[in-house]
Amino acid sequence: MGDFFREATLSICGSLDLEVSLWKCLLCIRKYMPADLLSLHLYEHETGILETVAFATVEGGTKCSFKNILPNEVRKDIERRRAIHVWMIERLGDYNGTRTAAQNIGGAEDMAGIIMDLILGKKLMGVLLVACNPTSSFLKEHLDLVQTLNKPFAVALTNSMRHRELEKLKESLEDDSRYFQNELRRRAGQIVVGSDLGLGSTMKLVRQVAPLDSPVLLLGETGVGKELIAGAIHNFSMRKKGPMLTVNCGAIPPSLMDSELFGFEKGAFTGAISQKRGMFERAQGGTIFLDEIGELMPDAQVRLLRVLQQKEIQRLGGTEKIKLDIRVIAATHRDLKLMLESGKFREDLFFRLNVFPISIPPLRERKEDIPALLQHFILEKSKDMKFGYTPYLMPDELERLMAYPWPGNVRELENAVERAMILGMGQKYLSFSDFFASQLKPTPASNKKSEKPGVLTLDAAISRHITSVLEETGGKIHGKGGAAELLSVNPSTLRHRIRKLGITSRKTFKCGDKDAHA
Repeated sequence: MGDFFREATLSICGSLDLEVSLWKCLLCIRKYMPADLLSLHLYEHETGILETVAFATVEGGTKCSFKNILPNEVRKDIERRRAIHVWMIERLGDYNGTRTAAQNIGGAEDMAGIIMDLILGKKLMGVLLVACNPTSSFLKEHLDLVQTLNKPFAVALTNSMRHRELEKLKESLEDDSRYFQNELRRRAGQIVVGSDLGLGSTMKLVRQVAPLDSPVLLLGETGVGKELIAGAIHNFSMRKKGPMLTVNCGAIPPSLMDSELFGFEKGAFTGAISQKRGMFERAQGGTIFLDEIGELMPDAQVRLLRVLQQKEIQRLGGTEKIKLDIRVIAATHRDLKLMLESGKFREDLFFRLNVFPISIPPLRERKEDIPALLQHFILEKSKDMKFGYTPYLMPDELERLMAYPWPGNVRELENAVERAMILGMGQKYLSFSDFFASQLKPTPASNKKSEKPGVLTLDAAISRHITSVLEETGGKIHGKGGAAELLSVNPSTLRHRIRKLGITSRKTFKCGDKDAHA
């Protein structure tokens, strides 16, 4: 027995790779007893899950992760045991505790087996299975041999599990590092312009709610800067050292919503070649910003409500409950109360999110912020485009920009600045003439009684648009700055369309160097 223990222990402890250790141990103990299969199983007391982590045959060892929930009678029997328990089973497929595991490791149901509880420090760590083909059988002396290996196998299983956890942590840290580096680059330099002017009342509410963990619902039109306000809440909170993740609920297809938010286990579905953590899990200790919450489908609303109520999630294909420590900030440009009336948004979810609503005013209601926003965007775009200088804004341009209603809010203003800087590259002063020329002019009311107010036929709409462009170009059709270039059509095609629609003007339409009359 001394030689058996020494040789088997050396083979068990010879590698951190559990499958390699099992294979070497199998080859060793075959000299002393019939053995065609060794497998190690990790037992979770809270869930009753038995996870097969590795098995070995004569051909070699295999690392795996097969999980099955043990029946209640088997769990009760395990919990009653306190001492090392070793026993024989004539056929693995006949016992409820080994049937599923035997199927997972390659059709071992017909094998006979020796099962041993692995005890370390009076705690059940897992189970060792030694199996042989039906043509062989185990004797009482074989049980005594296997029992001597209890502590070496328990230590090996514990060390392997710790090694596995370290590898998972390393992968998670590397994954988080890549993800958060991208987030930091995206958020670097973001400031709330107008916090002392038009957004003063909004920022007062932000500072009041930021130190708490209460959910916040941000309301406002598209482009007002809801994500920026969410970032300010996070930065003023106790969670500012933790992550802040943004989820655009309207950009994720319904079929991918669960895997993106909750993550999945390896093998949960076709293509799940590795474990992936979801956005909720990545946001642990920080904030998750659910943008466009009104776009969530009804079934996704149910799952989000469960997350908010229970503060836990479960990955797709997984059995483990993961506790969450996150703060939820939601945002939408939709009228959620109207959606409640039409049944498109759950009332219970609305009240969970609507703990502290903050309405962000549109840019047209806080035009005093426009000069500061313009200066901010000009400085930022100059750096991004590597101008080497900062262009100036003419006073008359500021007056025009202040008078414009900005239906696209701050985002539209930012885009207008970038467009003006691209077109005026190399020039000292910025001009927004192209921006205003591209805006469609209001259509005058029709004098025809047969037409409904505000409704035009397709030909009438095209005719008016072409006419307005021709007026902007002074009647010029061909060449640089001509109507054909602005409309992105061939000059010949445009002239044909002018004749077909019967567009007439007192002005002469200039076709390159030649003049033509419609």
